[in-house]
Amino acid sequence: MTSSPSTGPAADGSVVPARRRRSPLEVWGPGLIVMLADTDAGCLITAAESGAQWGYTMVLPQLVLIPILFMVQEITVRLGVVTRKGHGQLIRDHFGGRWAWVSAGTLVLSAVGALLTEFAGIAGVGELFGVSRWITVPVVTIALVVVAMLGSYRRVERIGIVVGLGQLAFLPAMLLAHPDWGDLAAHFAALPLGDHAYLYLLAANVGAVIMPWMIFYQQTAVIDKGLTVRDLGRERRDTAFGSVLTQGVMIVVVITLAATVWKGGAGASAHLGTVGDIATALMPFLGDAPARVLVGLAILGGALVAAIVVSLAGS
Repeated sequence: MTSSPSTGPAADGSVVPARRRRSPLEVWGPGLIVMLADTDAGCLITAAESGAQWGYTMVLPQLVLIPILFMVQEITVRLGVVTRKGHGQLIRDHFGGRWAWVSAGTLVLSAVGALLTEFAGIAGVGELFGVSRWITVPVVTIALVVVAMLGSYRRVERIGIVVGLGQLAFLPAMLLAHPDWGDLAAHFAALPLGDHAYLYLLAANVGAVIMPWMIFYQQTAVIDKGLTVRDLGRERRDTAFGSVLTQGVMIVVVITLAATVWKGGAGASAHLGTVGDIATALMPFLGDAPARVLVGLAILGGALVAAIVVSLAGS
């Protein structure tokens, strides 16, 4: 006679409840939220400028970055699940306090830089709709403090994922841009690697993919969520899905700007350094209101989820 899957023998011969197998929804989350945060305001602006200046030639590099991004974050998942220690603690245990302080220092610097970028993006979105940055920045700061004080990782994770999905607003923008898929196929592998300007922007895209705060956050998140070795396979799939999603968003942004600004011949002179620049560049092709709303939602979603993750990783 077989025993029930909900029970198992204890050391003293008694029967004790076995650990319940988690559902996929209970396991998924850390990989998705950290990947959505990866596509922050700075990354979206970089992708927009890449599409405007170099068209469809920037699509292939975004695809190549998917396995690299997954590999780095998947390592942090294994480290967290197996050791039950955060990234900083592991560095301290294996390399000493000096290197732990060095790693913490780089984390703080990257976190401060990222937060400045996110708040600049949020302020830019507010100004798209006539709201002063002196209003948007304090309001968002208070909201972040409230989120950080919720005391529940699960609540923060759900809030971050819902907010971060606002980046998908660039998908209808791409459809409204009516990209030429034949043109995309023709330029897909035509990489002007001999051009220094192209290499500079390519390096900016690569540098925007892997952030120190992503590594610190996800390794701690899998611990906070109570994941174990049994959950490792599903958390890998969570990370893989997030990697594809975040780079998919980058590709959508590149295609949108390539099909409009670059295709229209204004790419060489385009400088899309702010949220307003992107919306203004898309207005002749999408219309004033759609450009403001879609660009605003996408940038706001990326900036808010990144601000949440960066704040918690830094803390």
